[in-house]
Amino acid sequence: MSVLRKVKIKTNVQLPPIHPHAAGVDIGAKQIQVAVPCDADPKPVRTFTTFTDDLYALRDWLKACGVRTVAMESTGVYWIPLFQILEAAGLEVCLVNARHCKNLPGRKTDVSDCQWLQYLHSVGLLRASFRPPEAICAVRAFLRHRANLVRYASQQVMQLHKALTQMNVQIHNVISDVVGVTGLAILDAVLAGERDGQKLAALKDRRIKASADTIARSLRGDWRPEHLFALRQALATWRHYQQLITECDAATAQTLAGFESRVDVQANPPPPSTLRHKTPHANEPRFEARTELYRITGVELTQVPGFQVNTALTLFGELGPDFVMRFPTAKCFASWLGLCPDNRITGGRVISVKTRDVKSRAAQALRVAAQALWQSKTYLGDCFRRWKARLGTPKAITAMAHKLARILWHLLKYRKAYDPAVWTVAEEKLRRRKLKRLEQNAAAFGFKLVPTT
Repeated sequence: MSVLRKVKIKTNVQLPPIHPHAAGVDIGAKQIQVAVPCDADPKPVRTFTTFTDDLYALRDWLKACGVRTVAMESTGVYWIPLFQILEAAGLEVCLVNARHCKNLPGRKTDVSDCQWLQYLHSVGLLRASFRPPEAICAVRAFLRHRANLVRYASQQVMQLHKALTQMNVQIHNVISDVVGVTGLAILDAVLAGERDGQKLAALKDRRIKASADTIARSLRGDWRPEHLFALRQALATWRHYQQLITECDAATAQTLAGFESRVDVQANPPPPSTLRHKTPHANEPRFEARTELYRITGVELTQVPGFQVNTALTLFGELGPDFVMRFPTAKCFASWLGLCPDNRITGGRVISVKTRDVKSRAAQALRVAAQALWQSKTYLGDCFRRWKARLGTPKAITAMAHKLARILWHLLKYRKAYDPAVWTVAEEKLRRRKLKRLEQNAAAFGFKLVPTT
């Protein structure tokens, strides 16, 4: 008697290719794995090293295989040389987020990764990450390098504080900025050998509120030679970083000068500044960044409450003036920044509305701008303070950053100046709500509000 057995038949279900001439690249520090369609080459998966000659050989092999578009993960900074070479060769390069193309568990190798990328890209399941034009990327590189220099300089200021504290010299607790006009004059005199507190206090600027006696008392210390040595080196290093920042600003200004003008600054000068401080802060760019951004974008971004010069320059370097062409709506832009709720629904129930964890310098700049509104006397400042009381500080910052992102999108989409009059209706509604609340509170205590003439 024969026994019938069930035979499992394996079938590979393939989606119809949308990009038949697609390749997948797995980037590494020393090796690059590349996969092309199986019918394009007898050996569809090859390994290349990361030397420049091998990158050009990779490019030539892809062109010989008839590849028109390439997908690669954004792995650190290793992808940048190959991306630039392939883009210059006329190939369409799709830079994808590693989270969007994770392979199945238990099959994690470089070869399987590049094949998986090639398959996903060929069937149209990958979305290219946003990357601004090459000219904007150059400005972005300068600005990111400048941010690192500012951070390194701030570390040297902390070393100055440490050396002064170890000598029990409390001058950094008496004046607000130890690397300001007064602080630098006193530090230079100390390092030159001056120890008389009254003579050192005579170097103070007229804007210093502390008295000369208080400054003289704070300058009494033990002046140990090892701490003076650390103080001298920290001050020299801080000045070196200031020189590097100045050079970086000059290179940024030269790059911005090559951009096409959207508005004639001579015929249509930028509107008067609404910034609270008229003189630039210590870490602001040392060139007319506000005027340059107005010339290139056609919109004065610092008119928006919370937007400082550094914030506007960072947004320009991370996004460029034409990013609205990539994001059709303000909602899409806010979603890309990770500033809107990420609704997770299962079984008809909303289980989470937490925002996505997005690493974006543009979103961080918008959060800094939102946090700067806590003392603003504008409608946006009122909104932020109300949201902060109701939601808490972190959620209020994210919500206000979302609103600022939508404002930024509309300004650059329609090339219109920021008009605070658009909040007139909302401000009147808010005023009526406050008045009604006051009347209810007064009635609860047996009083009645009477308007003054």
